[in-house]
Amino acid sequence: MPDAALKRLMKDLGEAINESLSESPKINDCIQNIRDVGYDVFLVIEAKIGVNRKSDEEEGIPASAEKIDEPVRLRITSEDVKFLKSLKIAVDADRVS
Repeated sequence: MPDAALKRLMKDLGEAINESLSESPKINDCIQNIRDVGYDVFLVIEAKIGVNRKSDEEEGIPASAEKIDEPVRLRITSEDVKFLKSLKIAVDADRVS
């Protein structure tokens, strides 16, 4: 099981991905183009992130893959929900933190 520092770094990565997607003009433009031709858009993105501990090259110890069994959950705030709704993107209520 990953240590607390790695869990925090993975959580930070999930938040950065969420922020990048919600602020992407290109993604927003593509979604709007789909809406313009008469469709509703539901965007669900699942990310699987794996990490490997770096090997100690001086001792020749190979790196071993460390599997994270729990998925990275993106935290969606009420402000994120407002933004997504303004883009007419539905959000499941159980995904809002």
